[in-house]
Amino acid sequence: MSGTPGGPFNLHGRTAVVTGAGRGLGQGVALGLARAGADLVLVGLAGSQDETAKMVVDLGRDAQVVDLDMSDHDEVARVGTELAASRHIDILVSNAGIIEREDTVDLTPESWNRVLDVNLSGLFFLTQHLGRPMVERGSGKIVSIASLLAFQGGIRVISYAASKHAVAGITKALANEWGGSGVQVNAIAPGYMATDNTTALREDPERSRTILERIPAGRWGTPDDIAGAAVFLSSSAADYVNGHVLVVDGGWMAR
Repeated sequence: MSGTPGGPFNLHGRTAVVTGAGRGLGQGVALGLARAGADLVLVGLAGSQDETAKMVVDLGRDAQVVDLDMSDHDEVARVGTELAASRHIDILVSNAGIIEREDTVDLTPESWNRVLDVNLSGLFFLTQHLGRPMVERGSGKIVSIASLLAFQGGIRVISYAASKHAVAGITKALANEWGGSGVQVNAIAPGYMATDNTTALREDPERSRTILERIPAGRWGTPDDIAGAAVFLSSSAADYVNGHVLVVDGGWMAR
C-alpha cells in the first residue's frame, strides 16, 4: 500500500464503471472516483448520464457513456462482453437500482420482477462479465451498493429488501470465490439518504421525524457521504478488505 504513487487512495491510471450514475448516490460516487483520479465509464438509461459525464470531464478525467437498461438481461450481457473486451476495467461500482412501495398483499409478479431484474439479476450478470477479466489477470475492485435493508426488513418494500439481502449474499459469495485471485468484492449499505428514493419519506413529517430521531448524526445522508466509502473500497487502501458490507448510516445501526 505504501508503494502506491500518490498514496493509497490515488486512483490515477484506473478505469471505473459506475452504473446508475445519472443522479443521487451514483453521481456522487462517480464524481468521488473522478476526484481521486479515475477515468469513468457511466452505464445507465439513455440520456441519464450526460450531466454526470460533463462533470467528470470538468474534473479533468475521461468519461464514456454507455446506454443500458439493467433489467434487459440480453443487453446486460452484450454491454458487459463489449466492455470487458474493449476496456481495462479496474473498478466496478454497481449502483443502479429501483424501489417500489406497496402492501405485500397487493404485490404483483410484474412489480416483483421489475425490482429483482434491476437490483439483483442485472447487477449479478454485469458483475460476472466484468469480473471475469479481473479474475484472469489477478486484480480488481468490485463494490455493490446494498442498503440498510440488507439487514432489516423495511415497510412495504419487500422486493427491495429481498434484492438488497441478496446483494449482500452475492458480495460474500464472490469474495470467497474471487478473493484468492486478487479481486476484492465488497458492498456499501447506505443509511437514509436524501435522494429520489426517499422523497416520500422525507415529505412525510412524522416518518421523517422518527427517522431523524434515530440517527445519531441528526441528518439525512448525502451522495458525498457515500463517495468516500466508494473511493476507499476501490483503492489499494482496501486490498485486505473483502466480503464486507460497509454501513454508512450516520449511526443508525448503532441505535
